[in-house]
Amino acid sequence: MSVLTRDEAQTRARLLDVHHYAIDLDLTRGDDTFDSRTAIRFTVRGDTDSTDTFVEVKPAQLRAVTLDGQPLDPAALDENRLALKNLAPGEHELRVDAAMRYSRTGEGMHRFTDPADGETYVYTQLFLDDVQRVYAAFDQPDLKAVFDLTVTAPEGWTVLANGVTEDTGEGRWKAATTPLISTYLVAVAAGPWHSVRTEHRGLPFGIHCRRSLAPYLDADTDELFEVTRACFDRYHEKFDEPYPFDSYDQAFVPEFNAGAMENPGLVTFRDDFVFRSAVTDTQRQTRAMVIAHEMAHMWFGDLVTLRWWDDIWLNESFAEYMGYQTTAEATRFTDTWTEFGVTRKAWGYDADQRPSTHPVAPENVLDTASALLNFDGISYAKGASALRQLVAWLGEKDFLAGINTHFERHKFANASLADFIDSLAAATDRDVHAWAETWLRTTGVDTLVPSVTGDNGSRALTVRRTGERPHRIAVGLYDQSPGGEGRLTPRERLDLDVPQAEPRSIGKLPALVVLNDGDLSYAKIRFDADSFRAVREGLSGLPDPLTRAVVWNALRDAVRDGELPAATYLDIARAHLPHETDLALVDGVLAFAAGQVADRYVTPERRPAALSTLAELCRDLIRRTEDGDHPGLRLIAVRHRIATAAHPDTIAAWLADGIVPGGPELDPELRWSILTRLAVLGAVDEDAIAAELAIDPSATGQEGAARCRAALPDAEAKARAWEAMFASDDLSNYLFTATAQGFWQPEQTDLVREYVPRYYPEAVALAARRGPAIAEAAGRWAFPAHAVDADTLRLGQECLADADPIPALRRKLADQLDDLARALRVREANTD
Repeated sequence: MSVLTRDEAQTRARLLDVHHYAIDLDLTRGDDTFDSRTAIRFTVRGDTDSTDTFVEVKPAQLRAVTLDGQPLDPAALDENRLALKNLAPGEHELRVDAAMRYSRTGEGMHRFTDPADGETYVYTQLFLDDVQRVYAAFDQPDLKAVFDLTVTAPEGWTVLANGVTEDTGEGRWKAATTPLISTYLVAVAAGPWHSVRTEHRGLPFGIHCRRSLAPYLDADTDELFEVTRACFDRYHEKFDEPYPFDSYDQAFVPEFNAGAMENPGLVTFRDDFVFRSAVTDTQRQTRAMVIAHEMAHMWFGDLVTLRWWDDIWLNESFAEYMGYQTTAEATRFTDTWTEFGVTRKAWGYDADQRPSTHPVAPENVLDTASALLNFDGISYAKGASALRQLVAWLGEKDFLAGINTHFERHKFANASLADFIDSLAAATDRDVHAWAETWLRTTGVDTLVPSVTGDNGSRALTVRRTGERPHRIAVGLYDQSPGGEGRLTPRERLDLDVPQAEPRSIGKLPALVVLNDGDLSYAKIRFDADSFRAVREGLSGLPDPLTRAVVWNALRDAVRDGELPAATYLDIARAHLPHETDLALVDGVLAFAAGQVADRYVTPERRPAALSTLAELCRDLIRRTEDGDHPGLRLIAVRHRIATAAHPDTIAAWLADGIVPGGPELDPELRWSILTRLAVLGAVDEDAIAAELAIDPSATGQEGAARCRAALPDAEAKARAWEAMFASDDLSNYLFTATAQGFWQPEQTDLVREYVPRYYPEAVALAARRGPAIAEAAGRWAFPAHAVDADTLRLGQECLADADPIPALRRKLADQLDDLARALRVREANTD
């Protein structure tokens, strides 16, 4: 499929003014294809006699095309482009009649049949350039138009769309006319949905899911609407421009690739957010944050849309920042920035230290394939961190004033970085243009290191900076608590601009200096020797969870940089995590300790000892929570105890009994987790997996069974899993991911050794056949991450040099290989 270049988009935008789309979809044509008929009214600008352009469409069959009533030859379709030649200035109408393929990869019009009850659902995911899989379009974000949508659906289905929909009889549905929106924001979700509806501030609100998930959605309806209403009201306090659409539906859809998608009036979420099993409050907080994030997009992205994909940060960084900030302000989840600090921010730091890093606002996004690669930790986490620093520097009042100016100037239109900075500049005397150059146009992570000098009683603090960005940070000074017990007492929090004009007087020597306390900037931090001793002895005694998140992130960065031995990190976790109360911190630290430290950063010979340390840590947390007062903490400990089990006896007994002694009872998620770990350890067989699937035949159960079967330490099981992933195109995106998650296991290195060299050429071929979504899954989940050795690195580098993988896979492989090289460096540093 031809990708759209920025130059082509700019040329077409100068040429055309697109007014209206009338889209008619027929979803009753069978399991493989649906009918799509599109009429586009547009004007050709200029005074030349004629000009040429093209429209995008990617059909299974292009039946008929007419331009101003005159037929065009469908055979003239070149891949996904249909040329429109000799267009005279003035108004035109293009009509396209096509059959389109349903997708099983989460792209275009995805079709899913629920194994729990046999019901079928379809929904669109048209971002970034998958519009043309559903309807013919001038597919670029700055050619906004008004849309009218009609749909023919099977009997018993409900059709959801960007506007309020009306059942007009005989399976026909009509959606209300949209305001001006971009092509990629058009949305349809159809099926026998279970729906709960209400109204708020005169607007219809709805939440929707598959019928088989109805009991679970109903159990959380009050919380979902409470969060939605609270965020909606908070945004109307922040923004002068009212919500710009006629309704607000939230549909939880199956096999969704992203967390959610900001379609105006119809936000689609992965239906993992409809909780079938017990969850922690942090997971509920994450769901609330995603609701707030997507709602922010109604203004950032939908009302005002980027002109070209180089400004994707204008969508994602803002929604990420607003999602966390508004959740903290408007809901019961007030500690969102702690989770951001320990989870999301690390995603940004990692991405920003790879060769594939890019500025938050890159200047060289030459085509849509390149743009798709920038939906990463930089556009989300680093961009949100930069905005948090901007608010700290600018002040929230001026920041919001600039935002509201931006909305007023560009509503229902498109904007660029320059437009946004101009709007901010109108609200402040500060040089926001210079700020944007240093923060949004540069790459990499600065490092801040404290130095305390002077005599006791008259100490001075100097912060050394590696990097070029200015930082406004808080510096936390902590003393040993007079009562002992390892607690650290805050003495003072200083505001500091880096680089400094001169050293800052801090009085007597503190036990601990924490740079970027409060986490308002984006930088790696280090500790002086005295502070590191205080961290080792008293980390869990720091009173603020956000401070503890900053400290844990600093330790994580030091491990990744080879400056802190992995064993020391595990010792600190073993000493302090049993006393931690913040769920996000416990989960984040255990995830890094198990997934990176134990599985990649220590050698295979030292891995059993690392797993033993983590198992003991989890046992301590389980013992600490026996009173039932901390169910979330206990659930996290049980999950990680299962994942780090080196022997099957304990967890097999839990599975047999259906309960962890003292609780919790095993729900489907925990049962499948135990079964997966037992499969890795060779303690279950196919009969046990089939029996569990008979108990839980849901979509999640199908994924659990696929994961377990791929994890079996059996040559035939591995061959079947490999065949399903790489030789067949039958697996959906979710079943592919589940199979890949089960396949590679550090305990099975010898068994899967022959597949490591096969991975690279077969992944390249798979990605070329199945496209970007499966390419991303193959690069992320099917990569042999356990194989931390020079041969795996060499084979990967040869693949990048010689095999020409599609851009989505090339990016994932480049990142995986950089992470692998880092793991090798960390191992080398740990053996010195």
